[in-house]
Amino acid sequence: MDAFRSHRGRLAVLDRANVDTDQIIPKQFLKSIARTGFGRHLFSDWRYLPDGKPNPDFPLNAERFKGASILVARNNFGCGSSREHAVWAIQQDGYRAVIAPWQQRGATRVPAFADIFRNNASKNALLTIELSEPEVEEIVQMVDRYAGLEATVDLDRQRVTLHLPEEMAFHFEIDAAVKERLIHGLDDIGLTLKQEGAISAFETRHNPQLP
Repeated sequence: MDAFRSHRGRLAVLDRANVDTDQIIPKQFLKSIARTGFGRHLFSDWRYLPDGKPNPDFPLNAERFKGASILVARNNFGCGSSREHAVWAIQQDGYRAVIAPWQQRGATRVPAFADIFRNNASKNALLTIELSEPEVEEIVQMVDRYAGLEATVDLDRQRVTLHLPEEMAFHFEIDAAVKERLIHGLDDIGLTLKQEGAISAFETRHNPQLP
Protein backbone atom coordinates (compact mmCIF):
# COMPACT_ATOMS: atom_id res chain seq x y z
CA MET A 1 0.00 0.00 0.00
CA ASP A 2 1.07 3.64 -0.32
CA ALA A 3 3.24 5.04 2.44
CA PHE A 4 2.05 8.01 4.50
CA ARG A 5 4.61 10.36 6.01
CA SER A 6 3.34 13.90 5.43
CA HIS A 7 0.42 15.37 3.53
CA ARG A 8 -0.77 18.92 2.87
CA GLY A 9 -4.30 19.50 1.65
CA ARG A 10 -7.55 21.40 1.96
CA LEU A 11 -9.82 20.71 4.93
CA ALA A 12 -13.49 19.81 4.57
CA VAL A 13 -15.94 19.54 7.46
CA LEU A 14 -18.75 17.02 7.87
CA ASP A 15 -20.26 18.33 11.09
CA ARG A 16 -22.08 15.14 12.08
CA ALA A 17 -21.51 12.58 14.82
CA ASN A 18 -22.10 8.82 14.56
CA VAL A 19 -21.62 8.67 10.79
CA ASP A 20 -22.05 4.98 10.07
CA THR A 21 -20.59 2.89 7.30
CA ASP A 22 -23.93 2.54 5.53
CA GLN A 23 -23.93 6.30 5.04
CA ILE A 24 -20.27 6.35 4.05
CA ILE A 25 -20.87 3.74 1.34
CA PRO A 26 -24.51 2.57 1.06
CA LYS A 27 -25.11 -1.17 0.76
CA GLN A 28 -26.34 -1.05 -2.85
CA PHE A 29 -22.81 -0.23 -3.98
CA LEU A 30 -21.16 -3.25 -2.37
CA LYS A 31 -21.89 -5.69 -5.18
CA SER A 32 -18.64 -5.06 -7.04
CA ILE A 33 -15.86 -7.61 -6.59
CA ALA A 34 -13.27 -4.98 -7.54
CA ARG A 35 -11.65 -2.60 -5.06
CA THR A 36 -12.09 0.45 -7.28
CA GLY A 37 -14.89 2.82 -8.27
CA PHE A 38 -16.30 3.51 -4.81
CA GLY A 39 -15.28 7.17 -4.53
CA ARG A 40 -18.18 8.53 -6.56
CA HIS A 41 -20.60 6.75 -4.22
CA LEU A 42 -19.19 8.20 -0.99
CA PHE A 43 -22.08 9.52 1.15
CA SER A 44 -24.33 8.86 -1.83
CA ASP A 45 -27.66 9.06 0.06
CA TRP A 46 -26.69 12.47 1.44
CA ARG A 47 -24.67 13.69 -1.50
CA TYR A 48 -27.24 13.29 -4.28
CA LEU A 49 -30.91 14.10 -4.76
CA PRO A 50 -33.31 11.36 -5.97
CA ASP A 51 -32.79 12.54 -9.57
CA GLY A 52 -29.03 12.03 -9.23
CA LYS A 53 -28.11 15.71 -9.08
CA PRO A 54 -25.79 16.98 -6.30
CA ASN A 55 -27.66 17.92 -3.14
CA PRO A 56 -26.88 21.62 -2.53
CA ASP A 57 -27.64 21.18 1.19
CA PHE A 58 -24.97 18.53 1.74
CA PRO A 59 -21.87 20.25 3.23
CA LEU A 60 -19.24 18.37 1.22
CA ASN A 61 -20.85 19.52 -2.04
CA ALA A 62 -19.93 23.12 -1.21
CA GLU A 63 -17.52 24.76 -3.66
CA ARG A 64 -15.24 25.76 -0.79
CA PHE A 65 -14.55 22.07 -0.09
CA LYS A 66 -13.85 21.07 -3.67
CA GLY A 67 -10.60 19.11 -3.91
CA ALA A 68 -10.34 18.63 -0.14
CA SER A 69 -8.13 15.78 1.04
CA ILE A 70 -8.45 16.03 4.84
CA LEU A 71 -11.89 15.31 6.28
CA VAL A 72 -12.96 16.69 9.67
CA ALA A 73 -15.89 14.90 11.32
CA ARG A 74 -17.38 14.34 14.76
CA ASN A 75 -17.12 11.48 17.25
CA ASN A 76 -17.79 7.79 16.59
CA PHE A 77 -17.08 8.13 12.87
CA GLY A 78 -17.32 4.84 10.96
CA CYS A 79 -19.67 3.06 13.35
CA GLY A 80 -22.01 0.34 12.11
CA SER A 81 -21.08 -2.67 9.99
CA SER A 82 -17.47 -3.63 9.32
CA ARG A 83 -17.36 -3.04 5.57
CA GLU A 84 -13.83 -2.22 4.36
CA HIS A 85 -15.46 -0.52 1.37
CA ALA A 86 -16.08 2.52 3.62
CA VAL A 87 -12.35 3.18 3.80
CA TRP A 88 -11.91 2.58 0.07
CA ALA A 89 -14.70 5.06 -0.74
CA ILE A 90 -13.15 7.79 1.41
CA GLN A 91 -9.73 7.27 -0.14
CA GLN A 92 -11.00 7.03 -3.70
CA ASP A 93 -12.84 10.32 -3.27
CA GLY A 94 -9.47 11.95 -2.57
CA TYR A 95 -9.10 11.95 1.21
CA ARG A 96 -5.80 10.96 2.85
CA ALA A 97 -6.74 11.58 6.48
CA VAL A 98 -9.81 11.89 8.72
CA ILE A 99 -9.84 13.95 11.91
CA ALA A 100 -12.44 13.36 14.62
CA PRO A 101 -12.78 14.01 18.37
CA TRP A 102 -13.20 11.73 21.30
CA GLN A 103 -15.91 12.83 23.72
CA GLN A 104 -16.38 12.36 27.45
CA ARG A 105 -19.95 11.61 28.56
CA GLY A 106 -19.93 11.18 32.30
CA ALA A 107 -17.82 8.10 32.98
CA THR A 108 -18.00 7.00 29.34
CA ARG A 109 -15.39 7.91 26.75
CA VAL A 110 -16.93 7.99 23.28
CA PRO A 111 -14.17 7.30 20.73
CA ALA A 112 -13.41 9.40 17.69
CA PHE A 113 -13.62 6.32 15.44
CA ALA A 114 -15.31 2.96 15.63
CA ASP A 115 -12.69 0.26 16.26
CA ILE A 116 -13.25 -1.79 13.12
CA PHE A 117 -13.26 1.28 10.88
CA ARG A 118 -10.02 2.53 12.46
CA ASN A 119 -8.36 -0.87 11.98
CA ASN A 120 -9.50 -1.06 8.36
CA ALA A 121 -8.15 2.44 7.79
CA SER A 122 -4.71 1.56 9.13
CA LYS A 123 -4.54 -1.42 6.77
CA ASN A 124 -5.34 0.77 3.75
CA ALA A 125 -3.13 3.84 4.38
CA LEU A 126 -5.97 6.11 5.50
CA LEU A 127 -4.74 8.03 8.54
CA THR A 128 -7.27 8.48 11.36
CA ILE A 129 -6.43 11.31 13.75
CA GLU A 130 -8.06 11.50 17.16
CA LEU A 131 -8.07 14.87 18.92
CA SER A 132 -9.98 16.28 21.86
CA GLU A 133 -13.41 17.77 21.30
CA PRO A 134 -12.25 21.37 21.96
CA GLU A 135 -9.40 20.94 19.47
CA VAL A 136 -11.68 19.67 16.72
CA GLU A 137 -14.15 22.45 17.48
CA GLU A 138 -11.35 24.96 17.01
CA ILE A 139 -10.44 23.42 13.66
CA VAL A 140 -14.10 23.52 12.55
CA GLN A 141 -14.30 27.21 13.45
CA MET A 142 -11.11 28.02 11.55
CA VAL A 143 -12.34 26.16 8.46
CA ASP A 144 -15.58 28.14 8.66
CA ARG A 145 -13.67 31.41 8.98
CA TYR A 146 -11.03 30.84 6.29
CA ALA A 147 -12.34 29.51 2.97
CA GLY A 148 -9.99 27.03 1.35
CA LEU A 149 -8.02 26.50 4.57
CA GLU A 150 -5.22 23.97 4.21
CA ALA A 151 -3.41 21.88 6.79
CA THR A 152 -0.34 19.70 6.88
CA VAL A 153 -0.53 16.32 8.56
CA ASP A 154 2.96 15.29 9.66
CA LEU A 155 2.91 11.67 10.78
CA ASP A 156 6.58 11.65 11.78
CA ARG A 157 5.98 14.47 14.26
CA GLN A 158 2.37 13.46 14.96
CA ARG A 159 1.17 16.97 14.28
CA VAL A 160 -1.63 18.69 12.36
CA THR A 161 -0.75 22.27 11.38
CA LEU A 162 -3.36 24.71 10.11
CA HIS A 163 -1.91 27.17 7.62
CA LEU A 164 -3.45 30.33 9.03
CA PRO A 165 -1.91 33.84 9.12
CA GLU A 166 -0.56 32.59 12.46
CA GLU A 167 -0.14 28.83 12.19
CA MET A 168 -1.95 26.64 14.67
CA ALA A 169 -0.76 23.13 15.48
CA PHE A 170 -2.28 20.12 17.24
CA HIS A 171 -0.42 17.06 18.49
CA PHE A 172 -2.04 13.65 18.09
CA GLU A 173 -1.25 10.24 19.55
CA ILE A 174 -1.03 7.11 17.44
CA ASP A 175 -0.18 3.49 18.15
CA ALA A 176 3.51 2.91 17.39
CA ALA A 177 2.79 -0.21 15.31
CA VAL A 178 0.21 1.62 13.20
CA LYS A 179 2.61 4.53 12.69
CA GLU A 180 5.33 2.16 11.53
CA ARG A 181 2.93 0.42 9.16
CA LEU A 182 1.78 3.70 7.58
CA ILE A 183 5.18 5.34 7.26
CA HIS A 184 6.61 2.30 5.48
CA GLY A 185 3.49 1.47 3.48
CA LEU A 186 3.13 -2.03 4.91
CA ASP A 187 -0.13 -3.92 4.57
CA ASP A 188 -0.62 -7.31 6.27
CA ILE A 189 1.27 -9.09 3.51
CA GLY A 190 4.09 -6.57 3.70
CA LEU A 191 4.37 -7.06 7.46
CA THR A 192 4.56 -10.82 6.94
CA LEU A 193 7.24 -10.48 4.26
CA LYS A 194 9.43 -8.57 6.73
CA GLN A 195 9.83 -11.96 8.41
CA GLU A 196 10.58 -13.78 5.15
CA GLY A 197 14.04 -14.85 6.30
CA ALA A 198 12.75 -16.36 9.53
CA ILE A 199 9.88 -18.06 7.69
CA SER A 200 12.25 -19.56 5.11
CA ALA A 201 14.61 -20.78 7.85
CA PHE A 202 11.73 -22.42 9.70
CA GLU A 203 10.48 -24.14 6.54
CA THR A 204 13.99 -25.43 5.80
CA ARG A 205 14.47 -27.08 9.19
CA HIS A 206 10.87 -28.12 9.82
CA ASN A 207 9.96 -31.73 9.16
CA PRO A 208 6.80 -31.53 6.99
CA GLN A 209 5.68 -34.90 8.39
CA LEU A 210 5.31 -33.34 11.85
CA PRO A 211 2.41 -31.10 12.87
